[in-house]
Amino acid sequence: MTVLKWLLVPAAAYLLGSLSFSIILSRMLGRDIRQQGSGNAGATNMTRVFGWAAGVATLVFDVLKAVAAMLIGRALLGDVGICLGGIGSMVGHCWPVFHHFKGGKGISVGAALGLMIDWRVFAVIIVVFLIVALLSRKVSLGSICAAISIVPATLVFAPRPPMIVMATVGMILAVYRHSENIRRLLAGTEPDFRAGKGVR
Repeated sequence: MTVLKWLLVPAAAYLLGSLSFSIILSRMLGRDIRQQGSGNAGATNMTRVFGWAAGVATLVFDVLKAVAAMLIGRALLGDVGICLGGIGSMVGHCWPVFHHFKGGKGISVGAALGLMIDWRVFAVIIVVFLIVALLSRKVSLGSICAAISIVPATLVFAPRPPMIVMATVGMILAVYRHSENIRRLLAGTEPDFRAGKGVR
């Protein structure tokens, strides 16, 4: 039975993570977000293309799907289940089986990881993101710094091995998914963020 749980949790989490709400919502609005704006299937691009309401809705649904995956994991395997659920949902979000493995960059799910690790870790992530993004006017830089901050915050506030593993894997995936943004930031060609005017 324990082996079945170890297989079930990451599989269920991956499938939940594969529900890319930016793609689902954008198709409901008549366009595929992967063919709009930056081409990324995430809350930032949804905001850029469709406006704040669509972006916030995407963020909320993406966070909730990851939280659901980790709650299932916790119910079945405790802290280890949270870890498996978080990593599984992150992988599904970035490479969703339902959408030809072309998904988001993991920041919304990364925020969910922080929330489930400890509310103080979540607070650190949000504060770092807001400060860096507002000062630089670049959401990508804020996202990268927020992703990096999850590891030291976890070491301080929730230094349990499964949480540290989840935070570390989440950070690596999020930074990796921002490789193109990092190259543009280093080259000075990363654009400032501007929200769209809403559905037209």
